[in-house]
Amino acid sequence: MSQPDHAIPFNRSSIAGREIDYIQQTVAAGQIAGNRQFSLKCQELLRATLGVPEALVTTSCTHALEMTGLLLGLEPGDEVILPTYTFVSTANAYVLHGVTPVFCDIRPDTLNLDERLLPGLITSRTRAIVPVHYAGVGCEMDEIGRLAAQHGLAIVEDNAHGLFGKYRGRWLGTFGELAVQSFHETKNITCGEGGALLINDPRHTERAEILREKGTDRARYFRGQVDKYTWVDVGSSYVMSDVLAAFLYGQLEVWPAIQQARQRVWERYHGALADWAAQRGIGRPHVPDHCEQAWHMYYLMMPDAAGQTALIQHLKARDILAVFHYRPLHLSPYAARWGGREGDCPVAESVCDRIVRLPFYNDLSETDQDRVIEALLDYPG
Repeated sequence: MSQPDHAIPFNRSSIAGREIDYIQQTVAAGQIAGNRQFSLKCQELLRATLGVPEALVTTSCTHALEMTGLLLGLEPGDEVILPTYTFVSTANAYVLHGVTPVFCDIRPDTLNLDERLLPGLITSRTRAIVPVHYAGVGCEMDEIGRLAAQHGLAIVEDNAHGLFGKYRGRWLGTFGELAVQSFHETKNITCGEGGALLINDPRHTERAEILREKGTDRARYFRGQVDKYTWVDVGSSYVMSDVLAAFLYGQLEVWPAIQQARQRVWERYHGALADWAAQRGIGRPHVPDHCEQAWHMYYLMMPDAAGQTALIQHLKARDILAVFHYRPLHLSPYAARWGGREGDCPVAESVCDRIVRLPFYNDLSETDQDRVIEALLDYPG
């Protein structure tokens, strides 16, 4: 068999709209720091589309998460419940404040935080629940919301995967009093590195602006509300450069087209692999009827760990990069200080050794996707 003339990466960024034109505009204006024209345009688009009281673009989703810990006033001794199967930022943002992360196992169907386990994890020290909408499929927010209200807990949605997804007809990122978005290069909408804080409880808005601007009331100064700005609170530098915001706005402006392109890729995988996967006992993504997914990724669930390794190597031999995903946080070396043990979260421990994520990006051509599908159908396992 002849070798293909190019490799197929797992992810690749691409131009979707007027990104370069907008970067040139902000550079020509001579003002490329944060809170400039394209930062404000991004925020207005997010507010208007999602119907949230406030949206603030940030240097990263990680930094947006760090801001939620400050806004909630979390302190050493407090606890926050989050899924063990997530990126380290979900935990790190709270550990930075001395908070103890309480790791919850995930559902075997959607790979989201298993809301059925929450009652056994809530204590008098619990301050917040942080659901992560894995692969852009909504967590069971009705039950999570009910439990949070019953115990007086905050909800912070880690919606890094789920921008423009919905749960029971409502946008993901609008259920918690705070939510965060990612615009990392692996996400549907990207500027390379970036994020956003969505504020659903307006009581947090003024302080969030201050925290994001190094603890100063600089945002009020630029609006003409004060004649000088000064240091008024703790904070850090969480403001996105307008160069990145210009690129981001070029993508956000055409978000329906990006989502439609990704939907086509997802559905082609799902249809072409249905019989093949069923015959081999390989799982495919599950999207409940009451969820409208964000078309963030496509993965396969192999029957065992050996299958994960074999399939990744099989595709690599065809110049196709497929990858696994998270290692459960409760088993990480750093989490040993909180006593995490093997067997604590059996679903996540099993999933991490079996999941294979396929190449998935906005401009993945049908020709290249056919190569991936053909390679999978030729898998001898």
